[in-house]
Order: sequence, then structure tokens, then C-alpha cells
Amino acid sequence: IMAVCMWKVASCMRFDLESGRSKCITEDIKMNAMTVGKYSLVNPNEGYPMPDDHKLTVKVNSPQGHNYHHSDHVESGNFAFAAAESGDYSTCFYVAELRPPRTMVIDFNWRTGFAAKDWSSVAKKGNIEAMEVELKKLLDKIASIHEEMFYLREREEEMQKLNRSTNSKMGTFSFLSLLICLSVAGLQFWHLKSFFERKKLL
Repeated sequence: IMAVCMWKVASCMRFDLESGRSKCITEDIKMNAMTVGKYSLVNPNEGYPMPDDHKLTVKVNSPQGHNYHHSDHVESGNFAFAAAESGDYSTCFYVAELRPPRTMVIDFNWRTGFAAKDWSSVAKKGNIEAMEVELKKLLDKIASIHEEMFYLREREEEMQKLNRSTNSKMGTFSFLSLLICLSVAGLQFWHLKSFFERKKLL
């Protein structure tokens, strides 16, 4: 079971993970974008200490396989980094095998770009009024949308290049297939002609 609420730059979810299994969540992040994640196990016995065997292993990897976060046997944790490359970043959760098997519930909040900024701390550090904070939010949101448009345009150009390359390869493949078919047909015709000539039917 997975409950999810997602936006363009932020996602929060709660999902079940059986012991001995893993689950990975991916997020498309553009280069230099800030991303922040927070995860925690949900206590199955509210009001009591978390069971000792309720532990997680969490890894965050870049599209090229570079590790940005790794925590072993923890109940909760968080990560934050600026993406060094564009693409799908993955956060993988793993629960060790238990006997009998257990199902853990995990809360996960992942924010990227504009949503990753802590505006309450910005207001405190700058000692500015609420209206100025809202204005800064709008400016940052506009900048984020502008950057996102350029990023999407780059991705579109990449897809167009891939389509052109694929079409060119398909054209070459079709021509070679036709050439092979004609060659096989010619060989069959030559073989049949030779056969009939040997049998003196032609």
C-alpha cells in the first residue's frame, strides 16, 4: 500500500515495506538544483518505544551511480545536496530479513528546487517582514519556473535528436532488409532455374 501526494517539485508519501525487500523512489532533478529528503519509520505501537528490529538501510544515488547518502540500520534520517548532474536520482529503502516476516510503514518527504528552501529560516536570518518573504518566494518561484522551462527545452531537444537518430537507423535497417530479401529471392530464382535446366524442363 502506498499513499502519495506529489507536486512538480515536492513529494510526500507513506508506504509499506516487507522485511527482506527493498523499494526505490526516483525523482527527476536538474543540475545544480537543491534537494532535501526526510524519512522515518512509523511506530506500530504508538505510545511505546520503537521495536529494536525496526531498522532501515537507505541509499541515495545519482543517475551515474554516485552515492549521495547512505545510512545503515536507522529509524529515521535526512539528506540534502545540490545535484551535480541532471537525471533520475533514486532513493532506495531496504529492511533486513526477519523471522517471522514483518511489514514496516515508512514516511518519506522529498522536496526539490523551490520547495526545498526553508523560508522560515530565511525570514529569521534576514529579519524581514512577511510581505518581503512572500515577494522573495515569488521571485524564487519565477526563477525556478524559468530554469525548469530551459531544462524541459533541453530535454525536448535531446528527445528530438534521439528520434532523428532512431529514424535514420530504421531507414538504414529497412533498406538492408529489402536488399537481403531481394538477394534471397534472386538466389531462389537462380536455384530453381538451375534445377529445371538440370531436369531439362527448360
